[in-house]
Amino acid sequence: MDIKEYISSGILELYVYGALTDAQSREVSRVLKEHPEVRKEVEEIEHALLKLSAAAAPSYDAEALLSSIKGKLGTKSHDTVISIERKKETDWVSYIGWAATITLLIGLFFVFEDKNDLREQLNAERARAAKMEQQIADARDDARKTEELLAVLRDKNVSKVPLQGQSVAPGAYAAVYWNKAENKAYVDARDLPEPPRGKVYQVWSLKLEPLTPTSIGLLAEFSMDENKIFALENANESQAFGITLEPEGGSETPTMDQLYVLGAVAAP
Repeated sequence: MDIKEYISSGILELYVYGALTDAQSREVSRVLKEHPEVRKEVEEIEHALLKLSAAAAPSYDAEALLSSIKGKLGTKSHDTVISIERKKETDWVSYIGWAATITLLIGLFFVFEDKNDLREQLNAERARAAKMEQQIADARDDARKTEELLAVLRDKNVSKVPLQGQSVAPGAYAAVYWNKAENKAYVDARDLPEPPRGKVYQVWSLKLEPLTPTSIGLLAEFSMDENKIFALENANESQAFGITLEPEGGSETPTMDQLYVLGAVAAP
């Protein structure tokens, strides 16, 4: 903690006046116990306020003053006049003192509010900067992933297998980029419709004679993936690929009436 900044913030004056919340007062009390210089500052503030209070309501030896005036003037009327004048003077001094006190409180309030406003602005700027840094990091990460993906798709060992829409979704389309040497299949599912809640796309490697489907994975978190490109393991001797819509978690065998796209691997 920067003690000088803490002392100059105005919070100690508000603490002495009892203008803080319970939580803020407890925090100041904790600081007082840990830092003698802060405790000394509070004592000085209390002393100054006592002096100000004395100025705001001064004490007079009223009896001695009135006896002296009576001895010199000797009339009751004069007693009344002097009493009125004294009251006016006392009220005037009292008003000045209380006005100074109120002015001090208002000044402290605005100082404290300004400090809070500046602190909030600083926190907002820090949050904005952190968000911008995260966006830059995400953009760099996306650029790196895009470069890696382009390198994969342009690899001479990668075969592209187009998957055309079937009767359940004639307008659907997908593509599988199969790297047989590395047993990897990259599924571009950008043109598949959004799966309904509780459903998931499942990708199948197919042998045609006899027809033997083997699941190679789910297109999990489809909605959250912006690129809609999924990397799956495929060590099968695939002759075709198909994608079906299955219950969440996938199925052991494909639901054929929910076959969205299908495509055969081109002969070598």
